[in-house]
Amino acid sequence: MSYPEPYSVYPPAGGPVAAPAGSRAVARVLSGLCGLALTPVALGLLAYGSYLHQRQIAASFAEHGDALGITLAVAGAVLLFGVAVLGAWSGTGPIAGGLVWCLVPGVITLVAPRSAFDLLDLLPRGEMTVGVAGWMSSGALLGTGFLLVGTGLAVRLARRRR
Repeated sequence: MSYPEPYSVYPPAGGPVAAPAGSRAVARVLSGLCGLALTPVALGLLAYGSYLHQRQIAASFAEHGDALGITLAVAGAVLLFGVAVLGAWSGTGPIAGGLVWCLVPGVITLVAPRSAFDLLDLLPRGEMTVGVAGWMSSGALLGTGFLLVGTGLAVRLARRRR
């Protein structure tokens, strides 16, 4: 005589069992690499564009700014926005880009300004280097780094709570 399995028709308590989540390693690595690659491009465009715009206004007290400078600054801001949006994929992208390209140089600028400006020798001489130096000395680089790292950490915390 055969007996049926006990309670085989009842679903497990708490609803159906969810499938195990896949590995996030690929998303983390790709997001981190994209963050490391896009952040310096965005910062360079922002710094150079804002320098051109500032130079145009300061030189002639113009009613309008430099069109190329405005375009480059907006393009850099959009790329930086893209780095922040990488957080939807994985928080590693904004954290890596913010730490390597913003927070570390920003803190070095606060602690040892001479050493920080020696790092600028790695860039080619020109207006972009002057723009980056302005961002470093004004604290904008440090602030941008905190915003990117904060974005990445917020994404990680929100993902854990789900």
